[in-house]
Amino acid sequence: MNTFGGYRVQGRGDDAERIRRDAGPVMEAGAFSVVLETVPEQLAQAITAQIAIPTIGIGAWLACDGPMVDDGMGMFTRFRPKFVKRHTEPGSEGEAAIAAYAADVRDRRFPAAEHVYATASRAGDLA
Repeated sequence: MNTFGGYRVQGRGDDAERIRRDAGPVMEAGAFSVVLETVPEQLAQAITAQIAIPTIGIGAWLACDGPMVDDGMGMFTRFRPKFVKRHTEPGSEGEAAIAAYAADVRDRRFPAAEHVYATASRAGDLA
């Protein structure tokens, strides 16, 4: 969304036709789903009916095959768009886990020997 200048509705006016038209080629290119973020419900309905892969909605999910889980699970703590209903708040715990992981990588505590497969020089270790 930062590409478009923040969280504002996309797909109004002429932009709606461009977004709808792009959905088919995205599917044909091999995508397993299309995320429709902050688009009007009518556009989300049209795209969902048009393509054979699931549509995931962010702020448009009633017309999609399903909602984006991250928002409702509280994975982001810095902001809460108006379309989000939080069911839990694990975001701060996740941020702490990511910080611990980054510290382990920086300090070379992870990965350690027990986290990798043996090389040919350690063939005796293989079962």
